[in-house]
Order: sequence, then C-alpha cells, then structure tokens
Amino acid sequence: RSKTNVDLFPAQGTRILRLWRYLVESDKKPSKYVDENFHKQICKYARSGRKLSRESLKLFLEACVKADPTIEANEDFRFLWLLVNSGLFFDRVSKVEKSQGRVYDFTVPQTHSFVSNGFISHNTLLAKAVAGEAGVPFFSMAGSEFMEMLVGVGASRVRDLFATAKRAAPSIIFIDEIDAIGRQRGVGGFVGGHDEREQTLNQILVEMDGFTPNDNVIVIAATNRGDLLDPALLRPGRFDRRVVLDMPDLEGRKAILAIHARGKKFAKSVDWEKVAKRTVGFSGADLENMLNEAAILAARLNKKEIDERDLEEAAVKVKLGPERKRLQSEEDKRLTAYHEAGHAVVNFFCPHADPVHRISIVARGMSLGHTLIAPLKDRTQETKTRLLEQIRVMMGGRVAEEITFGEMTTGAANDIAQATRIARAMVVDFGMSNLGPISLGPQPELGDFGRVVWYDQTTISPEMQYKIDQEVKKIIDEAYKEAKKVLLENRDKLDKIVEALLKKETMEEEEFKELMK
Repeated sequence: RSKTNVDLFPAQGTRILRLWRYLVESDKKPSKYVDENFHKQICKYARSGRKLSRESLKLFLEACVKADPTIEANEDFRFLWLLVNSGLFFDRVSKVEKSQGRVYDFTVPQTHSFVSNGFISHNTLLAKAVAGEAGVPFFSMAGSEFMEMLVGVGASRVRDLFATAKRAAPSIIFIDEIDAIGRQRGVGGFVGGHDEREQTLNQILVEMDGFTPNDNVIVIAATNRGDLLDPALLRPGRFDRRVVLDMPDLEGRKAILAIHARGKKFAKSVDWEKVAKRTVGFSGADLENMLNEAAILAARLNKKEIDERDLEEAAVKVKLGPERKRLQSEEDKRLTAYHEAGHAVVNFFCPHADPVHRISIVARGMSLGHTLIAPLKDRTQETKTRLLEQIRVMMGGRVAEEITFGEMTTGAANDIAQATRIARAMVVDFGMSNLGPISLGPQPELGDFGRVVWYDQTTISPEMQYKIDQEVKKIIDEAYKEAKKVLLENRDKLDKIVEALLKKETMEEEEFKELMK
C-alpha cells in the first residue's frame, strides 16, 4: 500500500544516505529538503530508525531528479526508482482466493516456499507481487538459464545467485520453470542421468540446505509440470510450502477484466457479468489477450468504443484462432452448416446441457466451423446424465450429414474421438456402466503436489477387455440413435437454421432460440 511504512530494501538507510551525500557534494540539494527538519529525518532513515513509505520515497526521488538530472545514472537511484515504480503489489494484482491465503502466510518466518502453476501463466506475476509487497530485492532466473554446454557452469551460477541473495538479504529468489533443472532424476528420457542438469539440481539442494532462519532469503519456484519434479526438492526444509494456482472463478474473472479494462473505452452497454460468465476456462492471460484483441478489432473498424460484439469476436479468436480466409464451394458450406446445426439442434433438446452460445461456419484454425456451447457456471465434476448428453451432441454433426446427404465425411473425426474418450472414461474410470463401479486398466493416482503416478494393476483378461469395448460401443450407439431421433423429428428446424447460417455465416444465441420455437 502506498502510504504504509515498509522495509523497502536491505540497508535502506545506507542507500538514502549515499544519495543525500551525492547531492550535498554536488551542491545540488533539493531546495524542498534543505531545511533542518528534513535533515534530521534523513539521519533517522540512515540509522534505520524510521522507514520510508513508498509514496514519500517516490516524492524524494522526484525532487532529486529536479535538483540534479544526472542523478538518474546513480546506481542507488536506479535501484530505488525501479522498486517504487514497479507497481507489483497485491493491491494491483487480482486475487486468486484459493491461493492468496497461502501466499500471505509468507509473513510467518519461513525459509523456503513453492509456487506451482497448474494451467495458467500468472505465476511470475504473483511471485513479483510477493516481492513488491514485501519490499525486498527480487532475483529472478529461468531454470533453463542455468544450463550451458560447459560442465559446471550451472552449479556455479547457482552458487553466485544464492551468494548475491544472501548479501542483499532480506531478499527473494525466484526460479521460473524449475522443471527444466528440477525434474526427477533417473526416470523417463533421463535414464542414466544428465550430468550437468543433475549437478545443477544438486547444487540448489546444497544451497537450500545451507540456509538458516537468520539468512532472511525466501526461495520461490514456479512450474506447470509439478508432477515431473524430483522428490528431493519437495522435502521439508526445501520447497515445502506449495501453492497451486487455479483458473480464476467467476468473481476472479470479473476482477481481472476490471484491471485490464483500464485505459480502454468500452460502450456503456457492455455487461461485464455476462462477459465473465462467457469466459469460463479463460486464464488471466487469456482475458488480457481478449481485451487487447477487442480493442484492435474496434480500431480496425474505426469505432470510438469497444462493444460486446468486439468482445465476443475476440473471445472466439483467443480460443479457436483467427478466421481463415479461404474459398469454399457452396456444397462444402452447406455440408458444414448441416454439421454444426446438427450439434446445435441436438443440444437444444438435452435438458441438462449448457445452451448454445454461437454457431458459425467461418473457418478458424483447423476447423471449418464451430458450435460454441458456453458453460453457465464453473464445474468441478460431471454427472452421468450430462456426460451422455455431451456424447449425444457430439454425434449430432455426423447424424445430420448422414440423414441429409446420405454420406459420411471426415469432418466428424474430432467429435468421434472426443465421444469415444468420454465413453471409455465412463466405463474404465468412473464406473458408469453395467460392469459396475470397478477400476479397470492402469490408473493414474494423484500423489503429493499434483504428481501423477501410474501404478500397475492385475492384467485385465481378454474377456473383460471385450466387455469394456462392448460397453463403450453401446454408449456411443445409443447416443447416435438418440441424436438421429431428435434430428428426424425436428428436420424443419434443422433446415431453417442451415439456411440462416448460409446467409449470415454466424448465428448468436438469441437468433438460434427464436428459430427453435
């Protein structure tokens, strides 16, 4: 917080005193601070009897520049200026509720800490916010930066990094993508070991074991592959405090959108609650990218404001990629339209499914079209009914092609793969079949800190494997029949949606619902 007195850096009094002496010796003391009272305050800061607030220090530095512009080249000035202007403090970073309590717990004396990044890309930002809030030097390196062709360079860099951090204590060391050097030894592609990587890892372990509580150095690391890390890194006394950063929930997305919307002009009609609900599964980086893309799109169209249409187009671009400008024959367009309309119509008659948000026959990425079904809320688990409905919707595209053209195409390949994966998971993983709630085949076990461990089971007999395949086929076949029944009974609605798509190429939720009445 800008008005809170904090210990901004080690030996802060020494740095402030050196700056003051620099100005005194050059006879360019800031006139605002020449009075005796301020000189007494400088003495207090130099003796560490008082601590400057960030706001006071910033005002002092600005006055120093006005008095002597050459002071900007001074090392102490540059250090202080970068620190007070970094802006990386918790009040400027949207909270991740499930993780923040663990991060704030760093105020309790603790030598080492660990930040794991599950799926998103704000681990570095959160680590910098920790340093900014604590007001201490922040030493950052990527795991790959330790590695070189020459043997011993990695270990040497580790020693230098930790020695520098100890001299600047209290301080924070941040190692990004630590899995580059900290992955488990002697497994997978590293059987037999990688000498330089293992020496670097061993040196990190040695340095961390050499810490004492009085060193006042916190080590933070980040990775999105916590399951690959060597167990030695996770033992008590090393990276023993773990924070898993989840995708932001509804409130988190609203807060992140509010941060990145600053400085951009949006139409008053923009419903941020609706935008946050529409972006389930978006990370903080995705949301920032979406708003930037929306601003670019609005500028391209010479708009004065960013409206909801721009945001919708930007959200689709972030998730599915940009439009592909390619010429399609009328036959291909009609085929794609029936495929996507088949998904949408079947979904409409699934009572537990999320509603269709958008249908498009505009090619994006590797797809010729898409039917966007936006989740209404964040979910942590699924029911059997919803899974069966999802498979039914996936079959809708293939069924629509078959009943309209009497032919099958390769366009349903991804739908079939996803439907088969869900059906097999229902049988093998979730016990949602006539085989009962039994575990079948090799199963992943979620170990400590999200580590996925595969354990061996009794080999499944050929008879049981045959039963599994039959159950999977049964689920797919029944979903196919249900989808076919729905489309045959609502063929007129299917044709109306296709004709509308061929005219407009894209259909929003409201228009789709109107045509389905």
